[in-house]
Amino acid sequence: MNRTNSIITLLFIVFSFSFQAIAQAQEKIDLLDLIEQLEAKFDVKFSYSGDELAQVLVSKPNKDASLKVVIAELNNATVFNFKFLTERYITISTINKVISICGVVISSTDKQPLFGASVVVKNTTKGTIIDKDGYFELTNVGINDTINISFLGFKTIEIKATHLRFNSKSCKTLNMDAQNEALNQILISKFLTTGLQKYIDGSTVLNTNKFGILPGLTDPDILQSIQALPGVESVNESIANINVRGGTNDQNLMLWDGIKMYHSGHFFGLISAYNPYLTNKVVVTKNGTSSEFNEGVSSTINMSTKNKITNTFSGGAGASLIHADAFLEIPLTKKLALHVSGRRSFTDVLNSPTYDNYFERSFQDSKLTTNSGDTSDSKSSSDFFFYDYTAKLLFDLNDNHKFRANIIGINNNLDYRESFKNSEDEKESKTSNLKQENLGFGASWNALWNTKFNTEVTAFYSQYNVDAIDYRVETDQRLIQANEVLETSIKLKTTFKVSNTINVLNGYQFSEIGILNATDVSAPSYDKTKKEVLLNHALFGEIEFNKNNTYLRVGGRGNYFQKFNKLIIEPRLNFRQKVFNRYAIKLQGEFKNQSATQIIDFQDDFLGVENRRWILANEQNIPISESKQVSLGLEYNYKNLVIDVEGFYKNVDGVTVSNQGFYNNFQYINAAGSYNAKGVEFLINKTANNYSAWLSYAYSVNNYEFKTLEPSVFPNNVDIRHSVSMAFNYDALSNLKISVGGVWRSGKPYTKPVEGNETVQDGNNTFVNYEAPNSENLENFMRVDASVNYNFNISKSTLGTLRAGVLNVLDRKNTVNRYYEVSQENSEKAIQIDNFSLGLTPNVSFRVQF
Repeated sequence: MNRTNSIITLLFIVFSFSFQAIAQAQEKIDLLDLIEQLEAKFDVKFSYSGDELAQVLVSKPNKDASLKVVIAELNNATVFNFKFLTERYITISTINKVISICGVVISSTDKQPLFGASVVVKNTTKGTIIDKDGYFELTNVGINDTINISFLGFKTIEIKATHLRFNSKSCKTLNMDAQNEALNQILISKFLTTGLQKYIDGSTVLNTNKFGILPGLTDPDILQSIQALPGVESVNESIANINVRGGTNDQNLMLWDGIKMYHSGHFFGLISAYNPYLTNKVVVTKNGTSSEFNEGVSSTINMSTKNKITNTFSGGAGASLIHADAFLEIPLTKKLALHVSGRRSFTDVLNSPTYDNYFERSFQDSKLTTNSGDTSDSKSSSDFFFYDYTAKLLFDLNDNHKFRANIIGINNNLDYRESFKNSEDEKESKTSNLKQENLGFGASWNALWNTKFNTEVTAFYSQYNVDAIDYRVETDQRLIQANEVLETSIKLKTTFKVSNTINVLNGYQFSEIGILNATDVSAPSYDKTKKEVLLNHALFGEIEFNKNNTYLRVGGRGNYFQKFNKLIIEPRLNFRQKVFNRYAIKLQGEFKNQSATQIIDFQDDFLGVENRRWILANEQNIPISESKQVSLGLEYNYKNLVIDVEGFYKNVDGVTVSNQGFYNNFQYINAAGSYNAKGVEFLINKTANNYSAWLSYAYSVNNYEFKTLEPSVFPNNVDIRHSVSMAFNYDALSNLKISVGGVWRSGKPYTKPVEGNETVQDGNNTFVNYEAPNSENLENFMRVDASVNYNFNISKSTLGTLRAGVLNVLDRKNTVNRYYEVSQENSEKAIQIDNFSLGLTPNVSFRVQF
């Protein structure tokens, strides 16, 4: 018993001493009292504001600690900056106080790290990207700074730097909430490169604000960047001719802030017409499209600009060897802001080697080059420039009602002058002109009526014009051509959140589209104008379910064409099921239709530069195009390694001969038919903190079927059997990025003349006598590109970026098209004409952002 009491007494004594030691270690003291003690003890003087230090408690320092140790502890433990002016005088302030911060960012729903999220010190260019474990760290952060943590699809976090102060024990864990209105969450946060992400419904998102680097690019060119995706390419290297799973460019629905666009490329296809620096994200969907969207039987490319009002004035400007641009985000009040951007080429003032290469590529085989052999009697010259501009007005009545209004303008202008001596030996000159314009207006009202119900009303007006005045010196003839598209549309969309896992979307859309085509010839006098108008009423709806490992979106759209009294029903399906943790099965399907398509006249349209014009379906010789598509895929995703295999089958009915642009015996025949494309797409992508690499391969078979032609089945003009792309991005330093990659694909089909019988005569006309259509293939296409990106701070709030890129590093001469014409010297012979891709083309850009 005594022994037991002794043990209890001993434990009590040990516990008492431990408690006293802990209490002493944690004893707090008023900072002002501590300063008085330090002044008396060490004979020093502190300079400070009593109001700032009032009622601040600090841990009482060890009585044997030196003054420097105490000051170091105070610097580390408080928000104040203790600084020795001399050995006796010390200042205390919050000015220029810097700290180190760190944190771990995870999703609040599945607690997974948000790899690729952006961490930025507010009102500065200082920041970093969250790593694969969700961790970030920043040094030399101001004690009073605010930290912004943002991630596409999640609510932005704003937090004071002091709350993230680095210490030896742990870093604060931050939970990011997904946007309430989006069940379609991000599946892969860093896909191919920084700023490319993949949604759970299979669509790909390009976040231009966080865009990393891609081979050959000096700007985050929207339509160039999406060609990194398997199944998306341009067989003739032009972004005005993007082919998605074997489709033509006019089969891609392009939306800019809800406005339907009919024009895609500057320089007649070599540069995207959409300024990326106010474009917030681009969503590319190849299949399983939401029932909200109509048209675009091959794909949907949905571009959205920044949509948030901030209280900070910001912007940027830059220039390359082709153009200069600027953008501004201007807060007018707390509820009102204006975003503007503008870009213009200086090619009509200054010619660079990059411009020379672009000019030669864009205008080869046009009037500008085929008539370029100047003589003493005739000389020619040309001027070309382009520009685009955007403006967006943002007004938040309150948190629940938001109004937006925007405008976009795109313009390409080409002047071609010919001077010559007339029959009286007098000098005359004629100027031909080609102008391309797309002007769009849009407005929207988004209303959140309660936590479950949301409505959005959007409307747009889009006008596309291409006009040409062609003076033909040799015949003294003036040819005027015009193509105009006018479309207006209004859409009402409602979203009802049944639960955290189920959304229901419904809506109605009305659109009116009118297309005009006109031709006016002076000698002999001829004038023809044709205009078609079509009204479309549509109802759409879908249910979206997302829980645990299952994502399902089922919907439908009904389109009624008033002119034809025709109803088209379009079911849509998008399903993804995760299995065995690392694998997922994907099934997608859709029916879509399209009433506006392009016809192609390689011989005579618009100076031979722009040879496509929009036309409207009439359900006689030009039917409404209708597509049916299904795809099935398997995906592996583990530790930032993605392997994706997807097979697809697509049939598009209602294509015409004039829509496809044949160079064969069918070139001038009126016929309607279909094409079907089937194939497999493969992608392997590995990302890490400082590098990313990918390899994609696509195999497809694409055939036409025109029942009234012989043969009725033959290869599609864009039947590319094999296509491979690869790239490697490396962050050599935190501010230096390098990217190298390349593309290889089999050559596109073409038709050659019958050997020994190359031409045939029909009355007074002689034509090339072709073999079976598309029975030959061009040589394989191969191109290697490289680029480098260097960021640096010009000042605390201004970031500089220097980029350099080289397209076709090996200067390979790729043939992208081949056709034949009757020889002028010998009408029994056909001459071969080849169009070539860009040669070695360097470009440099410099940007500042503030």
